[in-house]
Amino acid sequence: MRKIMYYVHQSLDGFIEGPNGEFGWAELGHELGEYSMSLTERADTFLYGRTVWEMMSSYWPNAEEMNPDEHAVAFAPVWRTTPKVVLSTTLESADWNTRIVRTADEIKAIKDEPGKDILLTGSASVAAALAERGLVDEYHVIVHPVVLGGGKPGYRPADGRTLRLADTRTFDGRTVLLRHDLV
Repeated sequence: MRKIMYYVHQSLDGFIEGPNGEFGWAELGHELGEYSMSLTERADTFLYGRTVWEMMSSYWPNAEEMNPDEHAVAFAPVWRTTPKVVLSTTLESADWNTRIVRTADEIKAIKDEPGKDILLTGSASVAAALAERGLVDEYHVIVHPVVLGGGKPGYRPADGRTLRLADTRTFDGRTVLLRHDLV
């Protein structure tokens, strides 16, 4: 069975965006970029909620033109060609090889299909909905050395569960990976 990997950047105080939705504090250095790409190589489907989908689809189709750094140049073509799924009750249409699903049960059906793993990026509400059903297999949490003091939390109390620490790493002398697996 395919795994769902939840990949998220968060502040030291546990927020995935600041009080006004800001995300510019997350820095992607060379080593972290390589790790991010290694996760995409394991996956044949990218999974998003509506908000993250809108952010990704506004940037990655032309990312190399806006930001010619090595990560953008490497990831943009992968993003454009990889099938994407958006879990949303409000999104009506999506392009870039994307299908919209309305329920976590539809995600479970996709997970049960043959294929490589599924990479869920950001989307705390989607992660919470899937975690409640035991569908998130791996948590790849990148902790950045910033304290936001408020904003959108990476996890909600309803997310309570026991996980097993599977890996820790430091990237670029700046960020820390905390990787946990569902027990």
